[in-house]
Amino acid sequence: MSGEDQPDPISSRLRRQVARLGGLAAAAELGERLRPHGPPPTRFRVRRGADATGVADWWAGRDDAVRDALAGPETLAGAARYGANIENMIGTVALPVGVVGPLRVNGLHAAGDYLVPLATTEAALVASYARGADVMTRAGGAAAALLSEGVVRSPAFVFASVVEAGSFVAWVAEQGPALREAAEATTRHGRLEAIEPFVDNDTVFVVCRYTTGDAAGQNMVTIATEAMCRAIVANCPIRPRHWFVEGNFSGDKKASYLGLLIGRGRKVSASVTIPDALVERCLRVDVDRMLAYARVAQLGAMLSGQIGAQGHYANGLAALYLATGQDAACVAESAVGFTRMERRDDGLFMSVTLPNLLVGSVGGGTGLPAQNACLSLMGLAGGGKAAALAEVTASLCLAGEISIMAAIAAGEFTRAHHRLARRR
Repeated sequence: MSGEDQPDPISSRLRRQVARLGGLAAAAELGERLRPHGPPPTRFRVRRGADATGVADWWAGRDDAVRDALAGPETLAGAARYGANIENMIGTVALPVGVVGPLRVNGLHAAGDYLVPLATTEAALVASYARGADVMTRAGGAAAALLSEGVVRSPAFVFASVVEAGSFVAWVAEQGPALREAAEATTRHGRLEAIEPFVDNDTVFVVCRYTTGDAAGQNMVTIATEAMCRAIVANCPIRPRHWFVEGNFSGDKKASYLGLLIGRGRKVSASVTIPDALVERCLRVDVDRMLAYARVAQLGAMLSGQIGAQGHYANGLAALYLATGQDAACVAESAVGFTRMERRDDGLFMSVTLPNLLVGSVGGGTGLPAQNACLSLMGLAGGGKAAALAEVTASLCLAGEISIMAAIAAGEFTRAHHRLARRR
């Protein structure tokens, strides 16, 4: 092989990276550009709460057009309503809200036809979920079930040796009632259901599982766990070198195998069987083609190392969370799960299982005006509605899986996005 035929030892990707950084000749210039320059600007003092005067004062002397978009008269008039949800408030952002439904859910807690609001800036998303909801409803609706619930927090205790760690675990095992009492003294609605230590040599993660009533419960379990940890430190004869209220073991706002296996939040499953004729008429694809795509999608998920295997739960969850005042960052863990597709005697069976669904009908942002209105549109605002909200949410994810998988299987996925998003 001649020298000209030899592969280039420096990949094109590396060459592009070198070009971005400017190469050796520009090193001195780039180094100067990246060096810190000048004193830091005056920082904003964190302003807790919210009121019209504070918002208006912040905008004094700033761009009027930008101010009017973020802090118009309506925002200023209602600024105080946001005080418990934000710091340094300067305005509000309006998002378009579309509606999906009627979505029929035949659940243990949710029963009926639901109008589901989705807040998004992604064209084609609402149309896709609406199509899946229509097909599912025509097939009789989703069978949905809340399987378990429990929000996990995992404080960590670090000791001098594995022997001390083992002694600590033995002591914790005998202190269940006292630790439960310390945790539950901080909340009217939270209940400490289980404590399970996980040992890694000198470090113990104390996995605490709580039920949280109708709230998603993130803050609730943090406060309760802090109280429990302080009771441990005050009374345990084995003194930890360090302790932390969260050891990054629980999967809080992160996709994790722990959450996949034991669940975090509400574990929910929803399913439907769609007759062959309905698949062909409404989804414009046959069942065999759907199953062929399902096999490829499962293989792709496995080979790429996905946690779970599903199409796009995050799309529907993010839009619903924004519309209803849920913690949008929890989509990172809530979007973990499995979609299944099988041929049955009476049609195409599809199911979704989400082990980490963090949703609540009270608390957090659910009481804000627009978000509470979206929950009210579904009939799921206030106490006693969280379990039903979880079942509706899983059913919404199932609707999205039906539509996107059918679109890809039928070869219509790109055309739909081009028509609905690119050519408006």
